[in-house]
Amino acid sequence: MDLRDITKTFPGVLALDSVDFNLKRGEVHALVGENGAGKSTLIKIISGAYRKDAGRMVIDGREIEVHNPRHAQELGIATVYQEFNLIPYLSVAENIFLGRQPLKKGPLRRIDKPRMNKEAYELLKSLEIEIDPKILVRKLGVAQKQMIEIAKVFSVKSKICIFDEPTAALTPNEIQELFKLIKRLKTQGVGIIYISHRLEEVFKIGDRITVLRNGQFVGTKGADEVSTADLVEMMIGRRMEETRIDKGGKIGKEVLRVENLSGEKFQDVSLALREGEIVGLAGLIGSGRTEVLRAIFGADSIKSGSVSLKGESIKIREPRHALRKRIALLPEDRKVHGLVMCRPVEENVILSSLDDVSTVGVLNKLKIFRRVKDFVEKLDIKTPGQKQLVVYLSGGNQQKVIIARWLCAQCDVFLFDEPTRGIDVGAKQEVHNLMKNLANQGATLLVVSSEIPELMKICNRIYVMHEGRISAEFFSENMTSDMILNAAFGRTANK
Repeated sequence: MDLRDITKTFPGVLALDSVDFNLKRGEVHALVGENGAGKSTLIKIISGAYRKDAGRMVIDGREIEVHNPRHAQELGIATVYQEFNLIPYLSVAENIFLGRQPLKKGPLRRIDKPRMNKEAYELLKSLEIEIDPKILVRKLGVAQKQMIEIAKVFSVKSKICIFDEPTAALTPNEIQELFKLIKRLKTQGVGIIYISHRLEEVFKIGDRITVLRNGQFVGTKGADEVSTADLVEMMIGRRMEETRIDKGGKIGKEVLRVENLSGEKFQDVSLALREGEIVGLAGLIGSGRTEVLRAIFGADSIKSGSVSLKGESIKIREPRHALRKRIALLPEDRKVHGLVMCRPVEENVILSSLDDVSTVGVLNKLKIFRRVKDFVEKLDIKTPGQKQLVVYLSGGNQQKVIIARWLCAQCDVFLFDEPTRGIDVGAKQEVHNLMKNLANQGATLLVVSSEIPELMKICNRIYVMHEGRISAEFFSENMTSDMILNAAFGRTANK
């Protein structure tokens, strides 16, 4: 596949400006860049979700115009999106063969379910995926759904496969299984476009790397020809030195205490957080980390245990109760639980502080404009204007909008759940600095992250969860990634 001078514009935004990209058979070509660089727009043009405004697209020597996603599939182009394209109330087999179900002979041409289940079973077995083809997709975990998406790619014998942030919600072991399947696709001659913010993965799985910046083509390099520092410089346009977060700030009195807290997926969790402190909550996916944060915030119910704020026992049964106590949650899934996607930036920012921008119950438009403008500038939210719908912002900028909302509401206890998931390298550093600034100003932060190096970089202390319980606590001066990982797997660890 060869793309030349691909251009795409949206109202007020030049998303792609004469971008070049090519893909060879049997290679993994990584596509990287900051949020808003144009990666998603480019793959949506390739996969038929968007129509290009200008440029040429050539596949197997023929110039092609991809009209829609179905046409892309007919051309042998498959896409595995970060948000799965699966129907939860259909079976695994029905999802794999959706639109291509085998039919029985005869005038009625009904779906041949036994044959479909048999073919799905044989396909999954050949890929070493141990999933019952008859089970409903809604009963599967994230990693299993990812495998079903890949099985769909194998079932249609695609020539080109696009992976968009495929490891965002996978454990290290699940990532290795994914990489095995990608390598199998390579051996079958499938060309693979791999998009990820995790540069270590890009170097591990990629053969070539193309960088986009501000909608423009920056360059293509062999994975063995470029260093991480060089790649980051290409992405952000400047040399970025790795900044260690200074954890020597003043730690004050205890602010938040959780004692013997139990909920649907965790038991007897006890935590203590102090003023000006960043505390990490590590563990494997499914260990109960997210559920603990949601329970403290009032989004999930608590079966037993207590929560105290500044020495006073508090009852938080709903998120609005948490907000009154100036406790904020930045949720794991920003699109479902964090943002009103169909509303503009300004409404999302002021959503939790309407009283502050109102006069006798009437919203003050000038106050709203000034306050939102202040946070858009402080957090460097890339948007054509405050009226821009949040759905059209990149993932990193959507995340910044949520942070702006809680800053606008003057919260002083922050529960961050995967705060840098789906965020590019430059924006990740900005978020880390922002979190440290909050701590320096006396805020208290509890941070869940699946990236152990990230927690070690920013946290004063780290609690580790295993199967719904706290398995260890480590202090910054004596923690190692191996110690944290061992505790996450339930192995013996020194506190």
